[in-house]
Amino acid sequence: MNSEQPIRKIAISTGGGDAPGLNAVIKAVTISALNRGWEVVGIRDGYNGILFPDQYPDRGFIPLNRERVRGITHRGGTILGTTNRNNPLRFPLSKPDGTVEFIDRTDEIIAAFHAQGVDALVSVGGDGSLEIAHALHKKGCRVVGVPKTIDNDLEKTVITFGFDTAVAFATECLDRLHTTAASHGRIMVVEVMGRYAGWIALNCGIAGSADVILIPEIPFDIEVVVQKIQQRDAQGRNFSIVVVSEAAHPIGGKIIAQAQFGRQERLGGIGEILAAELEQRTGKETRLVVLGHLLRGGSPTAFDRLTALRFGAAAVRALAEGIFGIMVALDPPNVRYVPLEKVTKRTKTVPLDSDVIRTARDLGICLGDRLGS
Repeated sequence: MNSEQPIRKIAISTGGGDAPGLNAVIKAVTISALNRGWEVVGIRDGYNGILFPDQYPDRGFIPLNRERVRGITHRGGTILGTTNRNNPLRFPLSKPDGTVEFIDRTDEIIAAFHAQGVDALVSVGGDGSLEIAHALHKKGCRVVGVPKTIDNDLEKTVITFGFDTAVAFATECLDRLHTTAASHGRIMVVEVMGRYAGWIALNCGIAGSADVILIPEIPFDIEVVVQKIQQRDAQGRNFSIVVVSEAAHPIGGKIIAQAQFGRQERLGGIGEILAAELEQRTGKETRLVVLGHLLRGGSPTAFDRLTALRFGAAAVRALAEGIFGIMVALDPPNVRYVPLEKVTKRTKTVPLDSDVIRTARDLGICLGDRLGS
C-alpha cells in the first residue's frame, strides 16, 4: 500500500469472538466511506477469506454497498462472519511428522490487499485482532482499529461496545433467578464470561442484587463466601445469588481452563466447582447456571449501537485525515485516537480501588475476601 496515494477503496474485518454492535460498525464504516466516494469491501470470517480464498464463492471479499448494510444496526453478530482461530501472525501449520509449526502469513494479507486494490483497512476486534492490525501497520498497511469485546478488557478506551448488552442480559437473568432461588431456598451460582477481567460479573452482580460476586482481580476465600450465605440464612434470607467470573479463582488456586486453542485458553468450569463446594459446606441445595455465549448474542442495546456507530464513523474520519496505526477509543464525551502499540500491551482489569468495587462493599455484597466480611 502506498501511504501517499489517495484512498479509493477500503476493507473491513471483524475478528475474534462476536459481540452485539459489530453490524452497526460495519454499517457506519460503509456509509461513511461511500459518502466520501470510496469503495468498501468486507473480508470473510476475520482473515480466513484471504487465507483460504478457495473456500469462499466470492474469494473472501464481499462488496459492501448501501443495500447490503441496510437494516443491520439492530442485528447481533456480524454479516461478515468472524473467527478466533487461524491467527495470521501465528498460523498453525501441520507438518508430516505430526508436529505443528506456527508461521507468519501477514505478508499474504498485504499481497491480497494489493491485488484487490485495497488502500486501507478498518480492523474491528479485541486484543488479538488489534495485535494483528498493529503488525499490518508496521508492514506499511494503513490501518485503523475499532475496539470490540463484551469483556471490556481493552486498554485506553473507557468502554467497548458489546459490554453494555452483555451486562444488561446478565442482569435480566439474575432478576429471573431471584424468584426461583427464593421459592426453593436455594443457592444459585451464575457463571459469566469476562476472560481475565471481572467487569461483566461485577457490573451485572451489583445491578442484579447478587449477594456474592467473585472476580479474577480478588482471589476468594471459600470460607468467607460460606459465612455470607450462613449470615443470610440467620437473617431469614434462605437463598443466595452468587455471580462468578469465568477466571475467578480461590486464594492460592489456579484459573480453570477447559481446553486451549493456539495461545488462547478456553476458560470455564469454576462455577461447577464452586456450586459443588458450597452445597457440601452449607448443606443447602445449590444450582449452577452458566450464561456462556448467551452473553454474546442478541440485539445490541441502544448504548452499544450508538457507541459502535460512533466508532465506525470515527475510523473512517481518521483514514480521511491521514491518521493510521491508531485505535478509536471512547473518552467521554468524545471519541479520540490512541496508537495501536499502546492498546495491546496488557489487559484492562478492574481497579481494586474503583468506585464500583467500593459501591459493592458499601452495599454489603461479599467479594470473597475479608475486607467486606
